Formats: sequence, C-alpha cells, structure tokens
Amino acid sequence: MLSIIAYLSAFTALISGTLASPIERRAISTALLAEFNLFEQYAAAAYCPNNNNSPGTKLTCPTSNNCPLVEAATTVTTDEFQNSLVTDVTGYVAVDSTNHLIVVAFRGTESVRNYAADADFPVVATDICSGCTADQGFYNSWLEARAGVIASVQAAAKANPSYSIVATGHSLGAAIADFAAAELRNQGYSVALYTFGSPRIGGAEISSYITSQPGGNYRITHFDDPVPRLPPILLGFVHISPEYWITTGNEVAVTAQDINGPLTGSVNFAGNTGTTGFDLTAHGWYFNNISSCYPGGFEFKN
Repeated sequence: MLSIIAYLSAFTALISGTLASPIERRAISTALLAEFNLFEQYAAAAYCPNNNNSPGTKLTCPTSNNCPLVEAATTVTTDEFQNSLVTDVTGYVAVDSTNHLIVVAFRGTESVRNYAADADFPVVATDICSGCTADQGFYNSWLEARAGVIASVQAAAKANPSYSIVATGHSLGAAIADFAAAELRNQGYSVALYTFGSPRIGGAEISSYITSQPGGNYRITHFDDPVPRLPPILLGFVHISPEYWITTGNEVAVTAQDINGPLTGSVNFAGNTGTTGFDLTAHGWYFNNISSCYPGGFEFKN
C-alpha cells in the first residue's frame, strides 16, 4: 500500500475541517476480543512461508512466535498457495478441529507483484453482485486464488459440516478476504469475515452488498494506520461496515476497553477515517506484530 500513499494528502485536505465531533466510546465484549485475537493470529500465520507451500501440514509461526493460539489448536492445511503468475496472491485454507473452524487466510503485501496489485486501483466489474465494481489489483488477486480456495472450502465443509467458516487477512490480504467471503456467501455458505488494516475495496455498491450479507463482518483498524484510508474517498471508495477501531498505540496490549465498535456506515469519522496521521508502524501492529513471521527482504518472482 505504500506505493499509493501520496494520495492521502488530497484526502486529508478534503476532510481536515470535518473532524471536530467527539469520539464515541463503545467498548467490545471480552468474548469478541478473544475472537479478534484468534483470527488476527490466523492472519499472522499467512505471513509464514512454511504455511504457504506445504499443504497437509500443521500451521506454525516458527520464527516469530506470534500465533500461539493457532499453534495450540489441532490444525491441518487443505490448500496452500503462493507465487501466482500476476499478483503473487498468498495464503492457505486450514481446518481447525479444536475450535471447529475452516479458515481461509491471505497474506498482506510482501513482494513486487503484491505492491503492483496495491497500486493497480482503477475499478473493474465483478461478478459478485449486479453493478458491483472493485479495485482492479485487489480483485485480480482474488481471481488468481479463487478456484483453489473455493474447491478447498467445499471439500472441507463437506467433510466437516458443523464447522464454522472464517475468512481473514491483513492489509492486501484483508482486501482479498473480503472477496473470498462474499463469493463463498453467494454459494450458500455462512462465512464470518475478520479483517485487519483493510484498504477500501470499491464503491458503495459492492461495499453495501458485502455489508448486508449474512455471516458477520468485523473490520478491525488501528488508530492512525493510513492503509484503511486508501484508496481515498475522493476517488469514490468506501468501506465495508462495521468497523472496530483500536485506539491504543503500538506495542501495547489491547483490552476490550481499547476498541470502539461497532462503528457503522461506509464512511464513519468516529473511527480510523477520522484520523490524519501517517503511522505505518500502526499498520503492522494488530494485537501483535502481525507480519513478523515473514523473513524480510524484497521478494521477486521465484
């Protein structure tokens, strides 16, 4: 997302005079906080290369130790994917027999092709809903993963009909998870959507459509993380609702009192949209250092 961060300056100028209203404090329940912690760790596990290239194995975070809740569960991946031709969409589908879950998780931006997808923000038509357009780079990333993900979820759901289905991801991965949840819901599955630091994926039509789908949406943002303010409202992009806004700083434990939500509406200045800071560290801190399992460096095509 850094490749288009310059667009925030125009957006900031547009909204700078509209942020005087007081913040409404609405803490979440401890049960919901526990869900956020668990699914943030599933999103974090998507950054670990060992979870992207070895289907049929247990999910682990061996270098970062930032997914203990996931590692404590009995999990097995049914699909792992990386290094797609155009967008390098990366992630996994896993079955969690401890928590009775089927989890679809997507990694955030880590490669040249990921950054290219981030910057590819003209809108294109989608087949998710009538008249729905979306950010081209994000949607193309989903299209490259779609066939394998849907087939894996179908097989896992058939084998485990009582398990809940969850889609999750961070940053670019959060945007892709939006499309995954929407399409699986269209196929009749109940899918809960938990995203962390998600950019906006499209205009009012697709955002309203996904917001209104059953299954539950939990769009988590962190203080003045700039990525959820991209692409700008100025270009017609709005968010899926509702938002849950972490109000604390970086590298501190998050409590239920530190999260405001649900904040409803496709544009709500009571949350992250009402901030003007450019703290990129805030984008990486969601309950822990969410991307720390990635080995670092700049990934080119293998």
